[in-house]
Amino acid sequence: MATILTDAPEAPVERQPNHAERYVGARRFSFGSLLALIFLSVLAIYFLMPLYWLVIASTKDNSDLFGTFGLWFGQFNLFANLSQLFTFENGIFIRWIENTALYAGVGGAASTLISVMAGYAMAKFKFFGQNLIFALVLGAVLVPITTLALPIYLLESKMGITSTYWALLLPSLLNPLGVYLARIYIAASVPDELIAAARIDGASEWRIFQSVVLPVMVPGMVTIFLFQFVAIWNNFFLALVVLNDPNLFPLNLGLATWNFDPASHQLLYNLIVTGSLVSVLPLIVLFLFLQRFWRSGLTFGGLTG
Repeated sequence: MATILTDAPEAPVERQPNHAERYVGARRFSFGSLLALIFLSVLAIYFLMPLYWLVIASTKDNSDLFGTFGLWFGQFNLFANLSQLFTFENGIFIRWIENTALYAGVGGAASTLISVMAGYAMAKFKFFGQNLIFALVLGAVLVPITTLALPIYLLESKMGITSTYWALLLPSLLNPLGVYLARIYIAASVPDELIAAARIDGASEWRIFQSVVLPVMVPGMVTIFLFQFVAIWNNFFLALVVLNDPNLFPLNLGLATWNFDPASHQLLYNLIVTGSLVSVLPLIVLFLFLQRFWRSGLTFGGLTG
């Protein structure tokens, strides 16, 4: 029987790294991973340590706050602290929670809408002084709110709205950082061709903004809203300047009055610490709830980049 010989090429033989190469590669990989792990662990401890202390301190009474190790539990009094917190001074802490939710929720939502509208106008329309206005917005981002507290108070005093809800709501409507972020996001994410096609179809400018721009801007709007929400939630100095009625105080100012009120002869440190923990929880829940919009925004950016 004849044997048919073929000149089929042999499969390439994969070269195996020698012992020295495997050792060097494994050493380099493990050393870098170890450094990254150490660095991230130190950062995690650094950022989580205050929250850990706050949780531990909220379980202690006044004597244990100063008589026990700060990073470990004493006698468990969390539920007693919470009960006293929500009933102290006829439950004014609940009123402070409602005020803060109003200031941050309404102010953050209205500020986000205004920022997106302004950013859309700067990104997609041409008008006289456009670059100058955008430069002023960038300059306003660098101005801290504490330097504006006194001028805001003087203006509101002339208007007669100090010590009212409007005293905090009106200043929170303007957010230069939100306008800047909205302008950058819209310029990168909303194609001019899409807007032109909508205009050819006969859509009005408001319809284009509502049906074309806003759906694309959802991840950016969530980011702007969270930044402004947190800024209003933590805004202490402006509230201190423009408010003098305890029933209008936000959480941070109300807790501060418990700490610095000379008329109170009670030690309220346990209530201040427990109230601080309660005031942090809504921010954590909000970030966890809205993080899915950030993930969708990152995916959108990766597909369009």
